[in-house]
Amino acid sequence: MLKTISTISSKLSPNLYKFAGNTAWLLADKMLRMGVGLFVGLWVARYLGPEKFGIYNYAIAFVSMLTPLSTLGLDQIAIRNIIRDPQDKNQVLGTAFILKFIGGLVTLTLTIYGIGLLRPGDISIRLLVGVIAIGTLFQAFDTIDFFFQSQQQSKYTVFARGIAFALSSIGKIFLIQTQAPLIMFAGIWSIELGFGAVGLVFAYRLQGHIIKKWRYNFNYAKKLLKDSWTLIFSSIVIMIYMRIDQIMLGQMIGDQAVGIYSAAVKISELWYFIPISIANSAFPAILEAKNNSENLYYQRLEKLLGLMSLLSYTVAIPVCFVSKDIVNLLYGKGYEEAGLILTTHIWTGVFVSSGLVRSLWTTTEGFMKFALASTTIGAIINVVLNYFFIKTYHGLGAAIATVIAQFFASYASNFLFSPTRKIFIYQTKSLLLLPLLKVMKTKLNL
Repeated sequence: MLKTISTISSKLSPNLYKFAGNTAWLLADKMLRMGVGLFVGLWVARYLGPEKFGIYNYAIAFVSMLTPLSTLGLDQIAIRNIIRDPQDKNQVLGTAFILKFIGGLVTLTLTIYGIGLLRPGDISIRLLVGVIAIGTLFQAFDTIDFFFQSQQQSKYTVFARGIAFALSSIGKIFLIQTQAPLIMFAGIWSIELGFGAVGLVFAYRLQGHIIKKWRYNFNYAKKLLKDSWTLIFSSIVIMIYMRIDQIMLGQMIGDQAVGIYSAAVKISELWYFIPISIANSAFPAILEAKNNSENLYYQRLEKLLGLMSLLSYTVAIPVCFVSKDIVNLLYGKGYEEAGLILTTHIWTGVFVSSGLVRSLWTTTEGFMKFALASTTIGAIINVVLNYFFIKTYHGLGAAIATVIAQFFASYASNFLFSPTRKIFIYQTKSLLLLPLLKVMKTKLNL
């Protein structure tokens, strides 16, 4: 795969060559993770069974909802600043690292306190959440990945995290073979993040960069937080409407329902690595186009949106016809109800993909407050619909609520604000596949 893409991209401009090469590395990494992760994940799900698998995913979902407090929405902001002012690299990285580490401590504290309120008598799940939340401390080292992304050199991140992923996969297989308790799988979750952090440090040093040169600047920290505060809250809101379904299912129906629902969601979200990798690699090119030509800028956004829509439809439509067969083949006995849930939840990806490009646009334009408003609308809709739908339809109701919430958060809400109606129009065209039809007409000279 890498060789094929490299051959094609060698005929392109240097910037497009770097974009294609960077995307190839990210896709290769995610495809390997998808293959190995699917195999090991299914093995874990079968070993644990629906109830324990539900408890495990409930704990992960709970930590995930507060994880934005450890990432602080700095990803795209830091990358943007390094590209704009490369001479300030050490200040950007040093300041972002300290802020993210403090954020990790806050996340750890709040998750332990929060799960105590929701499950006061359940010591086992409180311990499970605490062990998983420890991993958020290691995410401070993701600042190294910011630098590699800004240089479109994600292959170093791929190597670092790939080794950690391989070790954790081997660890999970060992735990299954030794009939280990559930808490050990939570430990593997945090250990993988720790090994990934070590790998990133090693890769950074190997490229001749020195972490000791990083510098924390209090005034610059305030500037970063000022730029990213809307993204922080936006990310929290996103995680709420992405994970609140599992939390509410666990509280209203039970852990087994969470296990069945999680089985469907994992299949539904399995392919998300493709649009995420494309969006991450495209961001520097989008920024460059914005600085050079407004026309080129929107041309690239339109093409990117069109590609995302085509990919999402290509995945969603076939899955609807074979969802039950997929669930029975992969998970086996006990997870049969996940088939119908998958048929519904798979359509979330259409709006997730479009929303990724919308996020690039709002960051580039400085419209983060509108992104926050959109995701808040989506979260409110999701919570309200979950409350009513879960009572009657259980996991299927949660899936319906999630699709509707994602529709409003990533797409429909952009119509409500005049500054974002421009991207709403581009999204509408892409969802109708109009950019693709335009290309086909051009090629056919119609």
